[in-house]
Amino acid sequence: MIRFAGFAAAALLLATTAFAQQADQPVLKGKAAFGGWKADRPGVRRLITPDDLQAPDVSQSSSNSASPVERATSAGPQLPPGFSAEMIVSGIDNPRVVRVAPNGDLFVADSEADQIRVYRLAEGSAKPAEKAIFARNLTQPYGIAFYPLGDKPQWVYVANSDSIVRFPYHDGDLKASGGPETIVDNIPSTHHWTRDIAFSPDGKTLFLSVGSGSNVAEDIGAEPEGGFDAWTKSKPLGAAWGSEDGRADVLAYDPDGNNGRTVATGLRNCSGMTVQPATGALWCVVNERDELGDNVPFEYATTVKDGAFYGWPWYYIGDNEDPRHQGERPDLAGKVTLPDVLMQAHSAPLNIAFYDGKNFPADYQGDAFVALHGSWNRDVRTGYKVVRLKFRDGKPTGEYEDFMTGFVISNDEVWGRPVGVAVARDGALIVSEDGNGSIWRVTYDDGRS
Repeated sequence: MIRFAGFAAAALLLATTAFAQQADQPVLKGKAAFGGWKADRPGVRRLITPDDLQAPDVSQSSSNSASPVERATSAGPQLPPGFSAEMIVSGIDNPRVVRVAPNGDLFVADSEADQIRVYRLAEGSAKPAEKAIFARNLTQPYGIAFYPLGDKPQWVYVANSDSIVRFPYHDGDLKASGGPETIVDNIPSTHHWTRDIAFSPDGKTLFLSVGSGSNVAEDIGAEPEGGFDAWTKSKPLGAAWGSEDGRADVLAYDPDGNNGRTVATGLRNCSGMTVQPATGALWCVVNERDELGDNVPFEYATTVKDGAFYGWPWYYIGDNEDPRHQGERPDLAGKVTLPDVLMQAHSAPLNIAFYDGKNFPADYQGDAFVALHGSWNRDVRTGYKVVRLKFRDGKPTGEYEDFMTGFVISNDEVWGRPVGVAVARDGALIVSEDGNGSIWRVTYDDGRS
């Protein structure tokens, strides 16, 4: 017993010392924050600001797509001291968004297989006690939400690439008891197809993100049908037209799909949304445009402000004009909303979850985790990790920290591409990746147990 107590105390001391060393590391800023995958490791912190933007260069565009390979038994996630990761399952076709039902079940969008999977874990374990296919024959499902909010939802909402449907649900259902009811249809589905959904804290509003149909509206044309003046007077600030009409937006509906409206525009691909528990604010993570250089423009996470315009396709990160649309929208200069947290260009953030569990150390409370799927339009690979956005009193500090790395094997190969993040009922962090089709459970042990 004395030996165990001494070992536990030593382990706690080591973990505490390691955390202190992490906290003492200098925050990487400016060009120092633009490194590649070899510099990534848990605890590395970055702070990127709008002043760090480099000049765009349309002639400097890399194509460096990752080649996913089978994960070797020696390869696995790297985490801060005290944290460990256990694999729940692997070999899923295309695990994307993960959402936790009130009873603790994990609902997983297996997007390319057109189905929703469910995993019920054994208590305190990564081992599935039960698993099932909740719904089949969907169309690239991605976002998942439970409604009404609370302990006893009656519906599971699923965002397909072209619609929102809902299934009847009772606590503990592993398979839908009825067919899908279409709530919203005719969503444009080409190119960026990931549609996320979230409910407002009062349950009265269903939010939907719809990404753009192109990189930077190359075929949008000089002005909309009917004239530019008429369009701008009848549409939200920064709304695009033609093939991009209703795209690069966050939309809102009543829970029954009626009374659709535009919340915000100019969000090129808001591929992940969540509501911040501390404030009730809607947040999204955005994949910005490509082919302006290795470090231009920055990706970002941001609150979604009602009526705001975030720049796409004419501007980015404030009043920085895209050279491919130079001089086209001078009326929008000075009207672009700056995002809250900037991240390395081409990192491809796909999902966000705020930590409100009880398993992690107290300083993680209120912070957010973001899954970075990884770059293709960058000479030196970046992303391919889960990062932690730092918050203080409910407000972002702008800093973010590497949390879960180790997915990249070499300059040419990766075994994992993080997609989904969710906080389990027991406080564990659930992470999905679609390189090897695996789902992981991350927990913390301070050595005292």
